[in-house]
Amino acid sequence: MAVAPINKVREVVEYAVTRITPSKISLGIPNYGYDFTLPYERGVSKARTISNLEAVQIAIARDAVISFDEVAMSPFFNYEENGIQHEVWFEDVRSLQEKYSLLPEYGLRGIGVWQIMKLFRAGWLLFEDRFNILK
Repeated sequence: MAVAPINKVREVVEYAVTRITPSKISLGIPNYGYDFTLPYERGVSKARTISNLEAVQIAIARDAVISFDEVAMSPFFNYEENGIQHEVWFEDVRSLQEKYSLLPEYGLRGIGVWQIMKLFRAGWLLFEDRFNILK
């Protein structure tokens, strides 16, 4: 499944604002993806954490078509390597834009980026365009 599907993120935010003043809430934003081997078995299978850029590079190298899940608002693709099926979910500017839109909608304080060291230039350009960055 998606790293942070917007429908589930929205559910968490909707609950959180009933318990915490929205202006005190910072939304965690993922800056990574997961490469799952299939079939996935909860508690047995493990996904490899990859950067958003690496996800796109894998798709290009494997001739995989990147699709977009309209419910999760997240990109994903499938590929095969050494006879093993993989499913990759990651973030792109479309999925990040959906998450960023929750801030003004709910009056949230800001965001915190998980895995800030994985360079994703498009994400940073969107980030810079949408927010006043405090250092």
